[in-house]
Amino acid sequence: MLKIYKVGDFSFTHWLDRLERRGEVLESRVVEEVRGIIEAVRTKGDEALLEYTEKWDDFRISSPQELIIERSQMEAAFLSLPSELRLALEKASDRIKRFHEVQRENSWFFCEENGTILGQKVTPLDRVGAYVPGGRASYPSSLLMNVIPARVAGVKEVVVCSPTPRGEVNEALLGAAYLAQVDRIYRVGGAQAVAAMAYGTRLIPPVDKIVGPGNIYVATAKKMLYGKVDIDMVAGPSEILVLADDTAPPSYVAADLLSQAEHDPLASAILITPSMALAEEVAKEVENLLEGLTTSSTARDSLAEYGGAVVCSTLEEGIDLVNRLAPEHLEILTRDPWGVLPLVDHAGAIFLGVYSPEPMGDYMAGPNHVLPTGGRARFSSPLGTRDFVKYSSVISLSKGAFRELQDGVVTLARWEGLPAHARAVKIRE
Repeated sequence: MLKIYKVGDFSFTHWLDRLERRGEVLESRVVEEVRGIIEAVRTKGDEALLEYTEKWDDFRISSPQELIIERSQMEAAFLSLPSELRLALEKASDRIKRFHEVQRENSWFFCEENGTILGQKVTPLDRVGAYVPGGRASYPSSLLMNVIPARVAGVKEVVVCSPTPRGEVNEALLGAAYLAQVDRIYRVGGAQAVAAMAYGTRLIPPVDKIVGPGNIYVATAKKMLYGKVDIDMVAGPSEILVLADDTAPPSYVAADLLSQAEHDPLASAILITPSMALAEEVAKEVENLLEGLTTSSTARDSLAEYGGAVVCSTLEEGIDLVNRLAPEHLEILTRDPWGVLPLVDHAGAIFLGVYSPEPMGDYMAGPNHVLPTGGRARFSSPLGTRDFVKYSSVISLSKGAFRELQDGVVTLARWEGLPAHARAVKIRE
């Protein structure tokens, strides 16, 4: 049952506190275990990968080379897919590529009258590793979203780590990898895959950046190895927040809430509305739609712990709560969604109107579905092409420009007690 809360009530305050602390204790439970896995991979390399693959994936092999899936295998898998699935993957791939091509940045320079040339050189990363969950949580759409922006940005080499429990390969995943131009896939999962991509082994080359979702072991390993390697973000359980007024169809709202609640018992699915009537209707619709849903058990657990319909006094009060929660996905189902948009400061992806449900963003719209969770939309952004390049400042001064700036540099250097800085300028007089 979707519980209804009124802003300001004790039950609402208690629920909000629990929601904002969701997942805090999970990482601490696995830190030591992940640290041991990382150290084993760092010191034993491929030997550790084989041991963990047999232990956790029930997949025994005799040689590390058996963990490699080459481009030819990806192509064969793509061609073997049902035509309907191939077409859907191709359409999604094309839309994701077109969106991220607009994001692409170029180097730039400008000249000043004194002969100074300043600018910024944009350089793609050399090698990126994408982690893609395997087994039940194997999502081809996630691979497309993580790899295509890297290719659009100009990354030279993209590899994927994805476990194959009991040796079973997800053909749709391989097909997506073929479309996204993945160079190689390694059949390795968990924290050990993250460690392998960070440090490198004989089998898996070290990468410059690791992207992609995973369980708490994967997320913890990425966080612990940040600095040795760059990462996209520390991802948490999925979130959807629907901001709606009395014009929103209750069945649409209920269906959209369940689209995220079915992901994970830790997922949060929340309605915020100034209409008690809408909240009550949505709660009824949720119960109706849960009947016969194959993921109903997961969805019920999610709604019981972290879901809710929050009734506020005004739409403006609801917007304030939206900005406090900074949700991963925000749907705005109001009379004038474009009028509400400028008031939203913090959200990973924003869906406007009744024909823009969140699953469109997951698969086909084009913008990236790798989004900040856990309130991190307050300070971070969706994955994009900018995440796969680095920026170098470029400075070129003419003799006249040097003369114009030298006195200021010498003054500041001496003031900061750095005489060698001042000498490096004075020596050119």
